[in-house]
Amino acid sequence: MDEYDYFNTDGHTILESYLASTSLVHQQIESYNRFIRMGIQKIVDSQKMIEPDVSGFAIKFGAIRLEAPVIIEADSSNRRIMPNEAIARNLTYSAPAYITYTPIISNIEKHDAAGEAFIGEIPVMVKSDLCYTHNMTAEQLADEGEDPDDPGGYFIIKGNERVLVGIEDLAPNRIICTKEKDNTVTSKIFSTTVSFRARCSVTRDEYGVFKVLFPTISKGFDIVLVLRALGMQIKDMTEQMSRKEIANDMLINIDLSKAKDMGPSDAILELGRLSAPNQAKEYQQKRAEMQLDTYILPHLGTTPEVRKEKARYLVRMAERASLVAYGRVKPDDKDHYANKRVKLAGDLMEELFNNAFKFLVRDIKYHVEKTTARGRRLTVRGNINADTLTEKILYSMGTGSWPAGQTGVSQPMERINFVSTLSHLRRIKSPLAKKHPHLAARDVHGTHIGKLCPSETPEGTEVGLTRYLAIMSRMSVGADHAMLESVLKSINGFEKQE
Repeated sequence: MDEYDYFNTDGHTILESYLASTSLVHQQIESYNRFIRMGIQKIVDSQKMIEPDVSGFAIKFGAIRLEAPVIIEADSSNRRIMPNEAIARNLTYSAPAYITYTPIISNIEKHDAAGEAFIGEIPVMVKSDLCYTHNMTAEQLADEGEDPDDPGGYFIIKGNERVLVGIEDLAPNRIICTKEKDNTVTSKIFSTTVSFRARCSVTRDEYGVFKVLFPTISKGFDIVLVLRALGMQIKDMTEQMSRKEIANDMLINIDLSKAKDMGPSDAILELGRLSAPNQAKEYQQKRAEMQLDTYILPHLGTTPEVRKEKARYLVRMAERASLVAYGRVKPDDKDHYANKRVKLAGDLMEELFNNAFKFLVRDIKYHVEKTTARGRRLTVRGNINADTLTEKILYSMGTGSWPAGQTGVSQPMERINFVSTLSHLRRIKSPLAKKHPHLAARDVHGTHIGKLCPSETPEGTEVGLTRYLAIMSRMSVGADHAMLESVLKSINGFEKQE
């Protein structure tokens, strides 16, 4: 083979080899598989205790499991259902979900009354691990009446093929520092847990004064007050800074703050007074503690034990803002693709299931309280209405309206031709509003090369906001952050000793 053959444009050797070994919708399928393997159980674990307003009674949820798609016929018989039959009969291709439970009476787990209950149905992605067509050969697919060339990666809701379009967003749990037009510098982070997302920021004005902003407050708080409420000593605030001029910024804030002479308990009371003026002292203290633990950097934890870690993190955010203000480091580019993440089908299903499961938990609490008030016999299985979870999920899947307020997430799949189907399954939408210019966000960025197609985008109001993956781009579907964090912390000398 001579040199010319390697670059023979008629052969497309590399592209053909890639397409023969890789599905163009692998990112959707792998993301959904991760959701059913780990994500769904993580959501259940975060809300596993149900404590209704019934004296001495609670319910503890355990493992959740999904079965392969089945259909219940008119004669009450169960049998498996294939995707093509679901489309032909206008059915939903879904998997029944079962969860184990244990009643808790007077703080004692009653294992003899434990069991498993049906809680609803979860839509199944075609060609995922739950789908019967997974790992079928072309001959087997043809025998079942399925298209051997069908890529999968979509859902079947009441006979309609639906695609979950990837949503582009700023990376969670990562400090992004930007310089504003009024000479202020803002270090912000979208602190994200399984069931909560909080935007926390530290803003430095042109005089070097820091303000901390987090959910539930309308204006920024003095950073020294927040750090003292979190338990950080005054001398530690400056020692945490790496450079002298940066430490001077913190010294200015300490000098201007009334909280420099307060202890942690006094700072918590002052924080509560500012958060809930004209309220009882006990309520103010409780609200301040809830803000410190729940709304400030929740990804680090939501218990009082991690308050000092949160304080150090806020100091790092303030330090980053000062470094940008003094020109020591460049501001972060929000359009750089290293600062972006794409929510694929599995991530979107996690959001949807998390929202639906919360409704199910509230519904179970209501029915338990209602059953007790009427003096009827209390059973766990009898108070679980499976339609609550199923209907909530099917509504969003059918309309495209997602719990986070986004619209158009679930879309009817394009079947104009095979290429348009593949293109639709690799579509990525920006959450920015179509009616605003957002010129920088619409432009092709240098970091898009090899990841996004620079030319395929709609004309008109959505230009640059709706994008498509490049043909040979591969997308990872995430990793277990807790595992990575434990490995990093185990490295000797990685973490500063107290």
